[in-house]
Amino acid sequence: MTSPVIAVYPGTFDPLTLGHEDIVRRAARMFDRVVIAVAMAHHKKTLFTLPERLALTREAMADCSNVEVDAYDGLVVDYLAQRGATVMVRGVRSVTDFDYEFQLAGMNRRLSPEVDTVLLYTQDVHQCVSSTLVREINMLGGDVEQFVSPTVYRRLRDKRAGAQPA
Repeated sequence: MTSPVIAVYPGTFDPLTLGHEDIVRRAARMFDRVVIAVAMAHHKKTLFTLPERLALTREAMADCSNVEVDAYDGLVVDYLAQRGATVMVRGVRSVTDFDYEFQLAGMNRRLSPEVDTVLLYTQDVHQCVSSTLVREINMLGGDVEQFVSPTVYRRLRDKRAGAQPA
């Protein structure tokens, strides 16, 4: 009998986009369990706090029974070891993403040889979507509804309304 294959999809997810959701849903069909590992991201200034990012991600992925959402800090390969995961899932939108992910996968392989990185290419409709662009467009008053789930969209609208000068 083989052990269940646990895959981890790490990221900041600030916010979770439909592209992220697509990667998770496809990974959930490939692996027994998928953990969305939301980075504490001390090195980044995030729009959403860690508890907000966790809650948004859990709500958006609630219909996927083999998907779990958790926070992590530190090296992702250490987190995978803690979870007993042998696969890291990453999404790729472009050649630039591929180059970065190729280097990252190589370094992670050196740090943790038992971990395999699986790159999933983003569907065409999501290739131009990034959390950074969604945040910027939203804060400048643009409509980002087509890029995120309804839950995330409402919270982005709330953040924008809260940032408006009185």
